[in-house]
Amino acid sequence: MHMLGSRYFMGEGVPQDFRKTLELYHQASKLGCTKSHYSIGHVFYNGEWVEKDMKRARYHWECAAMEGHVLARHNLGIFEENAGNMSRAMKHFMISAGFGDDDSLKKIRDGFSDGHATKDDFEKALRAHKESIDEMQSDLRDEA
Repeated sequence: MHMLGSRYFMGEGVPQDFRKTLELYHQASKLGCTKSHYSIGHVFYNGEWVEKDMKRARYHWECAAMEGHVLARHNLGIFEENAGNMSRAMKHFMISAGFGDDDSLKKIRDGFSDGHATKDDFEKALRAHKESIDEMQSDLRDEA
């Protein structure tokens, strides 16, 4: 369902229809599609073809993050950072950096420089990030 919604978004093989896109994303999210929750959050955050709605964006990103969506977790960190909740922001960034997110690792580095993260936090994030990246690499992938 998410893929079909994306086709309506892009107008690939079907007429471009943002209303249909959002309808299909909502249906897919109700069935547990994490990517749909993330996409709905993105739509409401940017107000691309709907009225901007930060509460709805946050809700859908929280749903996606709880299911392991790394970019949604990073975006929740941005929400907290913008609200001045640096401790919560760093927690979100630590989780997403641990799944290999480079931008979150940079946020922790910056947080360390600004005094919002400890040296221990930064070291843990570096180790977890490296382990995640190492797990994703394989000899077969390197050969391709």
